[in-house]
Amino acid sequence: MKLDTFSFDIDSDGIAHAVFDVPGRSMNTLTGKAVADIIAFTQEVANNDAIKGLVISSGKASGFCAGADLGEMGDRAGSGRAAEPRSEAEIKKAQFDAGFSLNKTLRQLETCGKPVAVALNGLALGGGLEVALAGHYRVAANDNPKLQFGLPEAKIGLLPGAGGTQRLPRLVGVQTALPLILQGESFNAEKALAMGVVNELAPSSETVAKAKAWVKANPKARAPWDEKGFKVPGGVPHKSPGAGQVATMANAMLHAKTYGNYPAQLNILSCVYEGIMVPIDAGLRIETRYFINTQQRPEAKAMIRSLFLSTQALSKGANRPAGYPKYELNKVAVIGAGLMGAGIAYEQARAGIETILVDVSVENAEKGKDYSRKLVEKNVSRGKMTKEKGEALLALIKPTANYDDFKGADLVVEAVFENPELKAQITKQAEAQLSDTAVMGSNTSTLPITGLAEASVRPANFIGIHFFSPVERMGLVEIISGKETSEETLAKAIDYVLAIRKTPIVVNDSRGFYTSRCFGTYTQEGLEMLGEGIKPAIIENVGRQSGMPMGPLEVSDSVGLDTALKVGRQMAQATGIDYGNDPRGQMMAWLVEDQGRVGRKAGKGFYDYDDKGKPARLWPELNTQIEVKVDECPPAMKKELINRFLVRQAIEVARCFEEGVITDARDADIGSILAWGFAPYTGGCASYVDLIWGIKPFVEEADRLADAYGERFRPGKLLRDMAAKGEGFYDRFPPAEVKAKAAA
Repeated sequence: MKLDTFSFDIDSDGIAHAVFDVPGRSMNTLTGKAVADIIAFTQEVANNDAIKGLVISSGKASGFCAGADLGEMGDRAGSGRAAEPRSEAEIKKAQFDAGFSLNKTLRQLETCGKPVAVALNGLALGGGLEVALAGHYRVAANDNPKLQFGLPEAKIGLLPGAGGTQRLPRLVGVQTALPLILQGESFNAEKALAMGVVNELAPSSETVAKAKAWVKANPKARAPWDEKGFKVPGGVPHKSPGAGQVATMANAMLHAKTYGNYPAQLNILSCVYEGIMVPIDAGLRIETRYFINTQQRPEAKAMIRSLFLSTQALSKGANRPAGYPKYELNKVAVIGAGLMGAGIAYEQARAGIETILVDVSVENAEKGKDYSRKLVEKNVSRGKMTKEKGEALLALIKPTANYDDFKGADLVVEAVFENPELKAQITKQAEAQLSDTAVMGSNTSTLPITGLAEASVRPANFIGIHFFSPVERMGLVEIISGKETSEETLAKAIDYVLAIRKTPIVVNDSRGFYTSRCFGTYTQEGLEMLGEGIKPAIIENVGRQSGMPMGPLEVSDSVGLDTALKVGRQMAQATGIDYGNDPRGQMMAWLVEDQGRVGRKAGKGFYDYDDKGKPARLWPELNTQIEVKVDECPPAMKKELINRFLVRQAIEVARCFEEGVITDARDADIGSILAWGFAPYTGGCASYVDLIWGIKPFVEEADRLADAYGERFRPGKLLRDMAAKGEGFYDRFPPAEVKAKAAA
């Protein structure tokens, strides 16, 4: 028996040992070869009379298995395609057979009549946990703080397809299992033992021996659900009032959270509900059918591509220019100790980088450091950080008012007010202390980098490094290249972002760049609807139902209505628009300057806020400024408003592509999700066009909306050309490595 990803031997007691160890990888995943190996050794265990039992373990210190190899999943799940034509029934059968292969094998292993134990030395996620659940006994390491179990498939638009929706509820009960599967929550070894997901804890070095000992002592082991009289813990929905109530409440809560936008969650609920009411063999077939249905949905394809594959690639620097050595950052200066600068300083220190925090006075700089002190105190009190590590982090932040203190800095991040003159002055002061190889970065959300670089004596070393607030919670950084920014400087800036463990996207210079420019269209469309007389509550509710994290009016409050007014006036002046006669400008000026309502930070904006800063209600007096003409929202209108919100944003993204602001579809998707929360189920703005709509239907819908509501929806030349050629954004703007491969 030849195996590619497992080693396999049989000891003198007749106990087989399969060791999972995918060559050339730091972590095991269920590749096509790994699945083939599991099928092969399962047949051997079942048919070889010399084998008395089986232990499965990992040969990697990182853990047992991180789940399915998503890069291969489309091929392995089976598209049902063949060289010769097939009927729809033949295609569906091929899809089911391919999708059911691992489920069928694990069930065969579970019922082979021989004991199977699994030794878990580290994480077991997704398909890794499903393989373990098919064993009769599980021993987990109790000395690995990074050990995690879970079924996270729902987070990327999928559902567990190797028995997870059937075995976990039968093991721990529907009430306990449903939240874990629906939300993709992970849990540690102690919780796994308490729930019954694992049977025993032991030091990592002893897990295999413990598993073998159990196999020897239990030659007639069977799964609990194969025992006569087995009952699901807590009962099943159609027989137990309690379990039935759980299913009913789960359905209501699911819709309240997802608004029906995530097919995977609904299919998970159906899998568990339908599968738990029949014998497990029938339940596994039900799961496979739902898995195939889910996998083929455009939402799943979009979420896998963006939330997993693209995010993983960009988090490793896939958009970094090649040919430059890694830039080591030992000392970084942050100028401006306000909320943004203080957050940047904390993240740098958390990454172990010496940080000089500069402000106009030492007192101001110390106040900026206080932000880090509070975060450290909170983390220490919650057990997320030791006191010693907290002290070491704070020791790396050095508050000062003296620019001489950051001589020798490898990089500077200027994070002062959005004022070009102030930024120019600071650039000159900072560069006087820097070497010729150091990078000068500006954290700006709207001001063009090329213009700011005019104050620099080394414009090739000048770059935009745009953080998002709160810095410690936002995982994205937008890097902006000016006209004279060198490729080497771009590579250094990406190395900096990776060093502080954030995900970089790369864009070219433009007013508002990519994220601020496109993000603003969501709030602007909300104001357009308000001006049309649509009831504010409808606007807000439909905004959330479209998949956005907040309604557009609440988003405006969170940004700050005074800030929005200032930026709106700047943008209007730059583009030749009379903002004073613009209905949106008039509304914002009335709120900010006449009513003093500047947003969440003041406790009043479009909303009134409670003492904890949470929205209590929409401000009733809004109705004195607008005439409510629409106070009901039937399904057709809801669909229309959702399309307006999402299509408007995607049109602006297309304009960014057309103008050369964005050149990689991955940057567009990841930026839209991580920066402003564009509906994650779509995979991001580019995938929304490519996969959810399709390029031709999208252009047709945008034209329809333009005819109905205005030219802001009108597709440009790029979209029309793409539609004529049947190209999506990922065809026209593929990843840099794909372009390089094609050129070679």
